[in-house]
Amino acid sequence: MDYDWSALDLAFRDEVREFLEAKLTPELRRAGRLATSVYPDHEASMEWQRILHERGWAAPAWPVEYGGCDWSLTQHYIFNRESTLAGAPALSPMGIKMVAHAIIAYGTAEQKDYYLPRILTGEVFFCQGYSEPEAGSDLASLTMAAVEDGDDLVCTGSKIWTTHATEANWIFCLVRTSRSAKKQQGITFLLIDMNTPGIEIRPLVMTSGEQVQNQVFFDNVRVPKSNVLGQIDDGWTVAKYLLVHERGGAMAPFLQAMAQEIAVEAARQPGPDGNSLIDDPAFAARLAEARIRTEVLEILEYRTISAMSQGHNPGPASSMLKILATELSQELTELALSAAGPRGRVYQPHATKPGGPIAEFTPPADGYRSGEPWQAVAPLRYFNDRAGSIYAGSNEIQRNILAKAALGL
Repeated sequence: MDYDWSALDLAFRDEVREFLEAKLTPELRRAGRLATSVYPDHEASMEWQRILHERGWAAPAWPVEYGGCDWSLTQHYIFNRESTLAGAPALSPMGIKMVAHAIIAYGTAEQKDYYLPRILTGEVFFCQGYSEPEAGSDLASLTMAAVEDGDDLVCTGSKIWTTHATEANWIFCLVRTSRSAKKQQGITFLLIDMNTPGIEIRPLVMTSGEQVQNQVFFDNVRVPKSNVLGQIDDGWTVAKYLLVHERGGAMAPFLQAMAQEIAVEAARQPGPDGNSLIDDPAFAARLAEARIRTEVLEILEYRTISAMSQGHNPGPASSMLKILATELSQELTELALSAAGPRGRVYQPHATKPGGPIAEFTPPADGYRSGEPWQAVAPLRYFNDRAGSIYAGSNEIQRNILAKAALGL
């Protein structure tokens, strides 16, 4: 496989760089650089989405007829890579990168006409209602009930770990509409207006102090059957399709940038012997191994792009990439915390751009921070990244998929 970009790809890369240089304001770059998790500051994310939408680049992976771009898979990768390296804040994935693809594949003409343009503008902002207190990695065990009553489904139950539920005005949910011997059957994919009576949101305080995740309670919430995506009792099919998009993406550029930042900052920090931390053999060996792994991850992402560009299904490759990327990210956040030194132990979220409100924290009146902003970001990223091997299907589940699909076990 040829890993060099073509002349056309290089021209596209230069076009993207020119756009990013012109449109990424210092405030937006700061929001991207000081993000404490995969979810950036909400206002910055929505502002960047507005700018991208003006250019027609907010949802490049959508079909062209719905507002997407006629790009090759390589161009998609280049766009994601350059955006990451330039420090652009991420867009919330739940709408543009996840449920929109399910709406395009399974939605009615009316659903597509209503939701897709509004997702692009940000007028409709989705959160995800999958996990429940007793149904996380084993998602098919979900119990939130949706009982048919005329033209409505009446929903009762709760969802948990719902990111940005307080910002969202819509939620896509998996609900139980019937029971059968096979638990994956009898599940329905439902779009619910968050302003419907009977919905209560309770924020959850994470170990980082951020209130990004929530538990959402549904008490006899009436939802029109016209909000069902796909068929009643066949929502598992829609959910599986959506998960392919949730686990996709180009993570290598972000992790490479993180590794480079750690190397630069570690050179400035004293190690155990008083010399630079980067000269400490144990730390240097861990960082070198992590940087090698980022290069391996990038090659695997290239191989996946190459296969998809030839019309092949990525298959279990999405599970493999999810495992490698999340576990490598956890390793890098550990190294970043070490490089941050004593100042990295100071809790100072006011020096960062978190993805949600900070609970029970009053910043100093003069805005004082100890050390550099990256040292304030390091501990919050470390805490948030502990969930990386759980969300989008736990890595244990992904290894089971690989064992069956790739090894035939």
